[in-house]
Amino acid sequence: MQKTTGKIHIYTGDGKGKTTASLGLAIRAIGNGLKVGIIYFDKGGDYYGERKILDKLTTDGLKYLAFGEARMSDGRGFRFQNNQKDLEQAQLAIRQALEWMKEAFDLLILDEINTTVATDLLELDDILNLLEQKPANLELVLTGRYCPDKVMERADLITEMKPLKHYMTTGLGARKGIEF
Repeated sequence: MQKTTGKIHIYTGDGKGKTTASLGLAIRAIGNGLKVGIIYFDKGGDYYGERKILDKLTTDGLKYLAFGEARMSDGRGFRFQNNQKDLEQAQLAIRQALEWMKEAFDLLILDEINTTVATDLLELDDILNLLEQKPANLELVLTGRYCPDKVMERADLITEMKPLKHYMTTGLGARKGIEF
């Protein structure tokens, strides 16, 4: 399938479903014979259930890499402070994204990249520079809360996930297989 007009998608907001939406797009693309790359920013660790399936799809046109220190502290909660390794991992991830943009991917998903500016893992210029280098035919998806306005100005599609009601407000923690 030849594409000449790759678009920039942003999935942002405080609601649940940003990563899930991007993975649905990845599955659709793979099912149609497109080559897909996924780079996880600040999502190290091996407790994300979708990666078990992604491992099986790597032979069908998918490559993925996860960067960042493991965020899950005890299997139920997340740690939120950065350390030096987090900063190094974010730089490795952005360099990997730039490298993969030179390859023949049809779809590249940068999961949680939007959040990296608000959490001081990357500078806004890192993301803007990446957007400047996007090949015309590449479909690029950026996920995560707190998407900077200057990044949204460059997007062709923005979906804001908005929580109207969420069971986590009742004190229910993240559940394996549902939230991770």
